[in-house]
Amino acid sequence: MDSGRFTIAFLLFLLSLTTPTLSERLIRLPQRPPVYSDILRYRKTDESFCESWKYSIEANDAGVWYVVPEKCVKFVQNYMNGDRYRSDSEVIAEYALEYAKTVNVSGDGKDAWVFDIDETLLSNLPYYVNHGYGSEVFDEKSFDEWVDSAEAPALPASFRLYTELQQLGFKIFLLTGRSEFQRECTDKNLQFAGYTNYEKLFLRGDSDLGKLATLYKSEKRQELKDEGYRVRGSSGDQWSDLFGFATADRSFKLPNPLYYIP
Repeated sequence: MDSGRFTIAFLLFLLSLTTPTLSERLIRLPQRPPVYSDILRYRKTDESFCESWKYSIEANDAGVWYVVPEKCVKFVQNYMNGDRYRSDSEVIAEYALEYAKTVNVSGDGKDAWVFDIDETLLSNLPYYVNHGYGSEVFDEKSFDEWVDSAEAPALPASFRLYTELQQLGFKIFLLTGRSEFQRECTDKNLQFAGYTNYEKLFLRGDSDLGKLATLYKSEKRQELKDEGYRVRGSSGDQWSDLFGFATADRSFKLPNPLYYIP
């Protein structure tokens, strides 16, 4: 019996020298982070891939991303120029308005709604038409030149929401990641697009440079709360417009498959 046990143990020892262990095969981690082609390589069509990719970024499941995948440029172009983008924006604006009508606006001037600007109130699509629909690495110089032109059009659904919120008695605050030196052209563009009578326009000052958008925008909302404002609602195209601290009672995320800001 002892010799039989010895023989079995010896055979198992030899097998371990030539065969990877079970635990190694089961728990070995990938050598690099997954990329789009790894995650969705079984999709049969580009459209299917891109629909799934867009869902992932809008739900914030994809985390940080830098450019639109090459195979999705046409998809993003069609989406941004088609009926679906407008429909998505209108549905979100309608939900926001339905919520706003349930708020008991006190009349003391302290019920606030915070809007982001780019891809929320104003559309930079004319810029991205000439820059690969988000497939190119962001170029700050060329984008600043576009901002200086003050020609970005209003997003129709957001303009309607903005107007009706004012009629309901909300005080409107604009909170953008643009820099203070762009105040004049930003205000000019807003007026050009029809956005008037907002309470305050927040832009990044010197002390805000280098901060992640989530922190910067949280701090500005906290300033409003410290001044006694009740931030009833917030609208933005980035999760960093809405997350963090001092958040609104309700937040509404607009679609944007062009870029991501942490």
